[in-house]
Amino acid sequence: MLVAYLSMEIALENNIKTYAGGLGVLAGDILRSAARKKFPMVAVTLVNKQGYFKQKISSSGSQIEQIDRDYDFSNLKKLETEVTISIGRDLVKIGVWEYLINGENDFKIPVYLLDTNISGNKIIYKKLTSKLYGGNLEARLRQEMVLGRGGVKMLAALGHKDITTYHLNEGHGAFAAIELFNTSKAATNEEKVKEVKQKCVFTTHTPIKTVYDSFPIGMILKNQPDFPCDLALIIKDNQVDTLNLGIYFSRFVNGVSLAHRALLNNLFSEINFQVITNGVNSIFWVSPEFKSMYDKYLTGWRDNYKLLAKATDIPTSEIWQAHQEAKRRLLKYIKINKKLDWREEILTICFARRFTGYKQPLLILSDIERLLEISEKGEKIQIIFAGKAHIRDVAGQDAIKKINQIRKKYSRLKLVFLENYDLDLAHLLVAGSDVWLNNPLPPQEACGTSGMKAAHNGVPQISTLDGWWPEGFKLGKTGWAIKSADDLYEILKREVLPLYYQKLEVWQEMMRNVIAINASYFNSDRMLEQYIKEAS
Repeated sequence: MLVAYLSMEIALENNIKTYAGGLGVLAGDILRSAARKKFPMVAVTLVNKQGYFKQKISSSGSQIEQIDRDYDFSNLKKLETEVTISIGRDLVKIGVWEYLINGENDFKIPVYLLDTNISGNKIIYKKLTSKLYGGNLEARLRQEMVLGRGGVKMLAALGHKDITTYHLNEGHGAFAAIELFNTSKAATNEEKVKEVKQKCVFTTHTPIKTVYDSFPIGMILKNQPDFPCDLALIIKDNQVDTLNLGIYFSRFVNGVSLAHRALLNNLFSEINFQVITNGVNSIFWVSPEFKSMYDKYLTGWRDNYKLLAKATDIPTSEIWQAHQEAKRRLLKYIKINKKLDWREEILTICFARRFTGYKQPLLILSDIERLLEISEKGEKIQIIFAGKAHIRDVAGQDAIKKINQIRKKYSRLKLVFLENYDLDLAHLLVAGSDVWLNNPLPPQEACGTSGMKAAHNGVPQISTLDGWWPEGFKLGKTGWAIKSADDLYEILKREVLPLYYQKLEVWQEMMRNVIAINASYFNSDRMLEQYIKEAS
């Protein structure tokens, strides 16, 4: 048994720039769990030597996208194996780099990073694996052909003949199914489809139809003349979209939270969607301070995530001490990088994720005067923002600019935007913040995992009831649920601030409950177990 995991982005290390955000981080987390559990997997992604982009903030507060030149190749090994795929009339060579994720007792999971910057390729093809999500629609199609069709060929060339399942992590890898279909030796199309379905599972991470890649059939045939157009169900309105392609060719299709599945079943009533709620890798996301504490009180937690439920046995004073040490590291980073001398006794709220409209990054800033009044002229709340907006997401970029303009205009408000959000900064934020803020506009958040990372460090969350939060929210124990900015302000005023400043023992008890209830379930070891049981 061997599972091949195809994902357009995989977060391996901070300075290997093969990720943009949650999709890639989740991919890295499940592969780390598989390595530790000795579950046989291999993974395929693109090398993306220029990364996604390095974020800078201009003097006017706007996001500036730069090529990320900090790529670290020291842990990548260039292999000699090459394969070719056809793009239109051209043969395109694909090389490969290998990264090994280390597990227990020398068990390793290889991640193969495909590279088209190969001598003999046309310049237009050499650039296909240079920048994550770069280029126009046709470039995206070709990138997905490299990942899907090239990925299947590369795995075979590398000697992985025993693959039982191809896990298509989002629609970017869906053309793997086309390669499997076209190379099938079955006698009829019906038998070929049945054969491919037995090999593929498909996970979708968004409830929004319009964000799936959709390609005109003319563009498809220009680049893939062997595309099976006689399979009428994979073409709709003269378009081929990767969601439909992934669903059509997979025996198991799942959403990533209970709320997500409910929405998918409403949108696609003819499809039997399953659900495996996402989780994060506990060992990777727990701060050094909390690791030491868990090692002391929860012996064996690294191998048995369920032991985190026994966090109720940890003295709240030690949870608080570990948290304050993590918070001091975060505040030191802010002092060094932003020249702000913030105090550790002040409630610190963090909003850190991809900046886009439906995530409502400006919600807490809807009424600045009210926010200042609630925080007693800015003395009781410190707010951290971090995150990137896609280069074509104008609304997301505008939100970043507005936050930085508000920071300049309202000097009484303790507010900071930390640029170039990455894995290293995320580790500081999820451990050092006092409250994790997440307020997507329902029902547009499929899951969201940043709050799960915070929960592993005892940080409660304030969130709208979307994504994973309907499963994670326990009134009075794990955080707060809101519907609007008005809700948020009222909860801050009447519950959060009084609890933090006047009933610290109760706050510390909530932190302990967050670990016991949320961290013990929303982790990638549990997620992997479900995939093995339900989708293998």
